[in-house]
Parts: sequence; C-alpha cells; structure tokens
Amino acid sequence: MGTESESMLLLAAKAFQCKNFELAADIYECHLAGLGDPGSRQELMVKRADALAFGGKLTEAFDMYRQASEIERLKPAHLDNLVEYLSGSIRRQHRGHSQNRGPVRREEAEAALATECQAVGATGCGYEDLSCRICLSFLFEPVTLPCGHCFCKACLERERKERSVMCKECKDSFRVQSYRVNVVLSNLLAKWFPTSHQAGQLRREGNGLYAEKKMEAALEKYNQAILIAPMDHKLFSNRSQIHSSLRHFEKALRDAEMACRLMPHWSKGHVRKAQALVLLGRTEEALREYLVCLSIDPDCRLAKTEVHKLLSDLLAPVTDQVPEHISDYTNILSFRAHIKNNINTWSQTFTPSLLSSEFSLTFTPPAPEKSERCEVKDQQELVDRRQDYSFALKRKRRSREEEKVEKGGQGKSDDSKKSKCDSAEVTDSFTSGVNEIMDPTDLECSLCMRLFYEPVTTPCGHTFCLQCLERCLDHNPKCPLCKEELSEYLVQRQYCKTVLMEKLISKYLPSELIERQIIHQEEIAELSNLNKNVPIFVCTMAFPTVPCPLHIFEPCYRLMIRRCMETGTKCFGMCLGDNLKGFASYGCLLEIRDVKFFSDGRSVVDTIGRRRFKVIQHSERDGYNTADIEYLEDVTVEGVTEQELQSLHDTVYDQALVWVNSLKAEQRERIEGHFGPMPGKDSVLQCSPNGPSWCWWLLAVLPLEGRAQLPFLALTSLKDRLSGIRKVLRYMAHSRQR
Repeated sequence: MGTESESMLLLAAKAFQCKNFELAADIYECHLAGLGDPGSRQELMVKRADALAFGGKLTEAFDMYRQASEIERLKPAHLDNLVEYLSGSIRRQHRGHSQNRGPVRREEAEAALATECQAVGATGCGYEDLSCRICLSFLFEPVTLPCGHCFCKACLERERKERSVMCKECKDSFRVQSYRVNVVLSNLLAKWFPTSHQAGQLRREGNGLYAEKKMEAALEKYNQAILIAPMDHKLFSNRSQIHSSLRHFEKALRDAEMACRLMPHWSKGHVRKAQALVLLGRTEEALREYLVCLSIDPDCRLAKTEVHKLLSDLLAPVTDQVPEHISDYTNILSFRAHIKNNINTWSQTFTPSLLSSEFSLTFTPPAPEKSERCEVKDQQELVDRRQDYSFALKRKRRSREEEKVEKGGQGKSDDSKKSKCDSAEVTDSFTSGVNEIMDPTDLECSLCMRLFYEPVTTPCGHTFCLQCLERCLDHNPKCPLCKEELSEYLVQRQYCKTVLMEKLISKYLPSELIERQIIHQEEIAELSNLNKNVPIFVCTMAFPTVPCPLHIFEPCYRLMIRRCMETGTKCFGMCLGDNLKGFASYGCLLEIRDVKFFSDGRSVVDTIGRRRFKVIQHSERDGYNTADIEYLEDVTVEGVTEQELQSLHDTVYDQALVWVNSLKAEQRERIEGHFGPMPGKDSVLQCSPNGPSWCWWLLAVLPLEGRAQLPFLALTSLKDRLSGIRKVLRYMAHSRQR
C-alpha cells in the first residue's frame, strides 16, 4: 500500500510539472481523505492548494491554504509556489497572456522587462542611453566595469556582495577592489546635463545627511533636488524613505506612488510603496505591491521575505474575520489595469519633452520654498505648469497638422502613429540639444590627441584608445595619467571597449567617427602589406618550415607582435643583425602560431618559418625595423639535370641521417624537443619553392654560426644548397674521426 501511495504522489508531482494541475489536485485530495498525521497532512494540503492556484481555482486554493495554516503557521517554503504564481500572474496579465496559467520562466520575465523599459523610457527625459541599468535613472558618477558597461557608482556599491558584482547588461561577474568614476564620461554628462548632474549631487548630499541621522537636513536636500529634476523617480523613492523615517507616512506613500508612476517597471519604487502601505496598516495593498515588485525582479529578497510574512499573516486563523479579510484576494491580481493606467495617464500628463528642465527652455523651475508645508503645493504647481505647457505644445502640433492637411498633406489620425511622432520629436530635440553643445575635443584621447577609437577605460577611471593604452603599457604597467599601478589589469588583458562612449561617438559625431575609421583602416592596410614596410625582428637565423620560439620583452617588439596579430597577417621577418645596415640583406618570414603573455607584459611567441626573402630597402617604424622585400624561390630544373639533382638529394639525405644518428641520445632529445624530429623525404623533390624541409631542419641544428648559415638562405639553387650541406657534413665527419 505504501509503495502505491508513493507512486501516486510521484504521479501528482509529475502532473504538476506537466501543468496538469487538475489531476495533481485530485490526487492530493484523495490522499488527504485517509491521512491523519498533521505534519504530512499540512504538506499535502499546501501541495493541493498550489495545484488549485495554478489551475485558476483561487477561491478553493486560498481556502485550502487557510485550512493548512490552522494546523500550523505556514512557513516561507510552503508559500513559494503561491508567491511564484501570484507574481507570475501579474506579469502575464500585463503582457496580455493571461490564458497561459503556467509559471513564467525568469529569462522570459527579464526579456519582457527589458522590452517594457525601452517602451516606457528609461529616464522619461529622452536620454535613455544615458541611464543606469540598475536604478533606471540618469547616470551619476558613472563607473565602467571591466566588461565595458557603465552604472552609477552608488548603485554598484549597493549591489556588490563580497567584493563581487554582476553586470546587469551582460550578466558577467567581476571582483572589483574599488569603483572609480569614469572621468571623461562624468565630465561629459556634467557638461551636457548640468541640471541632472546638480540633482545627483544634491541626492548624494542628502544620502550623506540621512546616514548621519540628520533627517530634516536630508529632506531639504531632496526637496531642492526634486524642484530642479521633477521627473527623477529615484528622488521621489529616496524622499519616501526619509518621510517614513520622520513618520510622515502619508507623504511617504505619495512620494512612492509618484516614483511608481514615473517608472512603473522599477521594482524598488514598488518596494517603497509597499513599505509605506504597511506603515499605514494597508496590508492587502502592500502585498500587491510586493508581488508587483517580484513580477519585475524575481530576485528581490526583501520583497520575497515581506510577501511570505504578509501572506502568513493573512492566512493565519487569528480571528473569525480573516476569511473576509482575504475574500477579495483577486484584487491582488489587478495589476494589469493598474499599470496600464499608470503608463497612459502619466505619459499624457508628463510628456518627456516638456519635463526636461534642460531642454524645455520656456520653463523655469520655481525657487525652493523654505516652509515644508508648501512642498505639496509647489509640487502640484510644478505639475500644473508642465501640463499647461504640454497642452500648448499639443495645440501647436495640431495646428501644424491641420495646415498640412489643407495643403494636401495627409494627417495622421491613428494614436499610435502620433505617439511615435512625439517620440521621434523628443529624440530629435534631445539630439539637436546635445549637438549644439557638443565639442569633439571632449571625446579626444589624451595620448594621441585624436577622437577616441575603440575607447577603453582603466580601473582607475581614465579612458584611452585601445591601441594607445596598449603601447603605453608596453613601456610601463601604470596609468599614463594618474600613474596608478595597472599590473593586474595587464595580466587579465581584458581590454573591453566602453560601450556608452562608443555609442555617444557614433550617435553625435558620425562624420568625425567615419574620418577616424578611414585613418585607422589606412593604417591597418599599410601594416598588412607583406611586401612593403614588413616588420623585421633582428635577432637570429630562421628557416622555412622550422619552428622558432621567441621570448618578447622589448617594448618595440611587443608593439610589433601585437600589430601582426591585429592586422591578421600574423607574420613578420627575421634577420640577423648587421653592423653597417642594421640587419642582414636576407631573412625568413615567420608566422605566429601562438602567443602566451606573462603578468609583466612579456610573452613567449611560437612561430614557424614560411618564406625566404631578400631585403630591397631598410627602414624603421615606431622603434622597430621594417623593410621592403621580395620573396625568393628555388629555380626548377628538368630532364637530366633533375635526375642528377634527385641522385644528389638522396646521397646527402643519407649522409644527414648518419650524422643525426651519430649524436648522443641527450643531444638528440634536446634537438627534437626544440625543432621536432628530422623531416622525411618529400614525395616530389621540387614541389616546394623553398626545397625539401629536411634541408632547413638540418641547417638549423648543425653547429654553424649565423654568418655561415646565411648564404644557404640566399641560394635559389637546390643543387648548390645540397652541395654546400654535403661539404659541411663531410667536414663534420672528418673532424669527428680526428
């Protein structure tokens, strides 16, 4: 019997997972009939209630939860599914998918939230690109994470857990020692948006006073900030908390409601509203707001904790009036109309283009009143004046449309088209406003004095072109401006471009960016040419098909190797040094196969020889040698000459094998560990323009000085090269016999 019971419970759990909630509820009901143990009974009652809730039978579900709570107060684990369903229902109702009663995946919720935030506007002021993804407000004291995304410094400090923070954009996690403000971006925002920047400063001062328990002084700072930035939802949210601390609960609720109306998809605003409602004793409304918060941000711990607590209180059978208290629980799910009305009403009342004090030149904010009693009056007056201006602008727009119709133009009667037109006008107004104060020198790299190209921000907050920064770090692992140590940054080599900086440049300096890109492309094309100005590493002898590992530590060669990688050629020349010319007239082109970097900037480069060349012209570039070159190939022979060449080749190859086999075991191991084993004969003697690869391997391992090896590289006759190798082998054999 026990086994059958367990299998049925497993079936019920599987039915719940497959969204067959009615079957799950029926199975749990059957088991409840014959179950006497209170603990097990409560567990099954909660599971049946969960199935009823997800099946849409909320009345029966809440009744079952209440019965379960009569056995023992429900724990947070008992209410997890209920909370998930209620918050998911709110989310689905808002998205217009109420027919789907299954749980909504978190990925879907986050995607929906991102879409809605873009639709509503991240700041309500027309500059969504310049908002923080955490608080959805104007970027203040922007900090650039290693991934290249920017957030408010205060938001990151609040989000950080054990010195680790997760980027809200790319979801990467980072361990950051300290958050440094992006100097260039901060100065730029302060210049472009002085009012928003001033409001941010007042907010920071108010937060400092609040931390010192100086509530009245903190409130005054926030009053001033709201007067100059009345569309910043973050200001109203924080002032709501101050009012709560001062026990001004009605004012706290008003401010929290304003924050929710200005930014309906910001979870913290709903938390503030819920907290104010709890303080006012309106627990059902508070519960709904916490659920709204969870529908937006499923990971909000505070909302989860409070929802569990409120639901436990509501379901607990303290008095006979409790069932009546929760009888209208369907109001909890009325978020769809609630949020829709918020967006529609407030988007009409507070048109973004009219409420930006920085771009609406016809509006001048009133001076802050000294008396706190005037606060509500001032705020309402502010709203009314903006409404008046909004209606005036709408009449002006309507008259222009009527003129177009009279002239034969087609007027747009569709509301959605009008909203799109208004949105475009806001964007155009914002763009033109920025363009008027835009100075390309504000976005110049302090190293090359040109427009930022692939801007990268260091941990100390300074921004440079990627290539400029890398060249500086070649010489010294410190910030070029503040001289802060960047050794760890150099080790990680995670030079991610600053996303917002690139976006601003492409949006507001398109012509300058195109010009900068053309210059960069020309430089890359010049560096990619493997005939003219080919980079030359002056070091040792290199041969075709033979590995040549290199230890790079000089700054000029660090730059050279990096450029070879960036251009995609992955090639450079190797030549011996020459006292007169700087380097020899013959060399070998090396191809980079792999690069391993060390913490101090040094690297080990794994290369292999490819083609021989002759130097036509010696030159120099950025501290390293370059050359115009022409490539060398062996002359092909035919007929009798080819047969003689084949015979010579076989003879010399056999002599080479004898010499290699005569080496001591230790010597052979070292040679093969460095150069690999000796290559075999080629199936076709003259298939390669460089000749048989074993010849070059042998020349590399023979105990010859570089000056003695160099002539072999210059030879284009395979016969002469084989003859020379035979002479060397004979000399080596003769020396050994002595």
